[in-house]
Amino acid sequence: MTTVFLCGPLCHRPLLDVVLGAGVALSPAVVAGREGRAMAAPGHFALVRRQGGQVEGAVPEGLTPQAAARLAFYARAIGLAARQVRVTWASGTAQGLAYALTAGPAELVPWDGALWLADHAALAVETAVEVMAQFGQTPPARLRARLGPIRVRAASRVRAQAEPAPQVLRSAPGEIALQAKRQPYARFFAVEEYDLSFRRFDGTTSPPINRAVFVSGDAVTVLPYDPQRDRVLLVEQLRAGPLARGDRNPWQLEAIAGRIDPGETPLEAARREAVEEAGLTLGPLLPVAAYYPSPGAKTEFLYSYVALTPLPDGAAGVFGVEEEAEDIRGHLIAFDQAMALVASGEVQNAPLLLTLLWLQRERGRLRASSRIAGGLPGGPPARVV
Repeated sequence: MTTVFLCGPLCHRPLLDVVLGAGVALSPAVVAGREGRAMAAPGHFALVRRQGGQVEGAVPEGLTPQAAARLAFYARAIGLAARQVRVTWASGTAQGLAYALTAGPAELVPWDGALWLADHAALAVETAVEVMAQFGQTPPARLRARLGPIRVRAASRVRAQAEPAPQVLRSAPGEIALQAKRQPYARFFAVEEYDLSFRRFDGTTSPPINRAVFVSGDAVTVLPYDPQRDRVLLVEQLRAGPLARGDRNPWQLEAIAGRIDPGETPLEAARREAVEEAGLTLGPLLPVAAYYPSPGAKTEFLYSYVALTPLPDGAAGVFGVEEEAEDIRGHLIAFDQAMALVASGEVQNAPLLLTLLWLQRERGRLRASSRIAGGLPGGPPARVV
């Protein structure tokens, strides 16, 4: 059996337990003549040659063929390459195999294990959970091709586990017994199917039930509002949902919106999307709500905001990210006109409806505060071209 040297993130026990299975014993080990480096954004670990360098890691003891196959599957799925290294540990020194990132020197920064643990470990573990659920079912190259959406969904799970779960009226979380989980479809989005039973309100256990869920990542919406001019900026684009439903007009009026990328906060995503979809640098962001738009069938969770932003004449245009085939037109309209579109039914987008109704409630206060402050901070909006 080939000696395997684990280094960087693969020494993180929670991640390793997902990849190999729990209970694998580890022995401390080192590889000389190498240095640990990292890709700054995703936090992947790379081995580079450096005279006098040394990388600390571990050797799994008694690695079974099944566990070795799981490790190779995970490595290929997330883009790690197998490297020949000379490993020294308690049993001696031998040629071994290490899985690490392939990257050019210009892409690499010094490896910081503590920083990786704080910023990337939870995401790496959740990503591995989805990847390893496909072991023996999906070729690793196919998983590699959709690693971006997998990481977005993993980041959403990390966020869901970290955020508070207020409980005043609703019951404490009940017992859920999961008998089976399947993923019959997965590309940019995914569909998951569950066989489960749960504890009912009368204390008994339900019979086994089947539920299917459309899985997508968390997203943000943000409505730019100028309280001095009392106008908002809406965006318009073709949407696949109304098209598939057979809507006579699948172009939708919306707030600026987009998914939250791994490593982003909702606020950072809102500001990035405003640049991409409307060419705007936003002012202060006010939280409207955080919510599931359709919890009976979808995992999507939305963070909606109003952004206090100067919107002079000419602030609207046509924007979008070309690689994502976006064609997005901005509409600069008075608040009263926006509410007329709500009344007529032309605004059909739930986050925009919710946000406009929130703004209708708060509008007087925001306008009064703007007059007292003498205008919005920051001057005219910064346009990005």
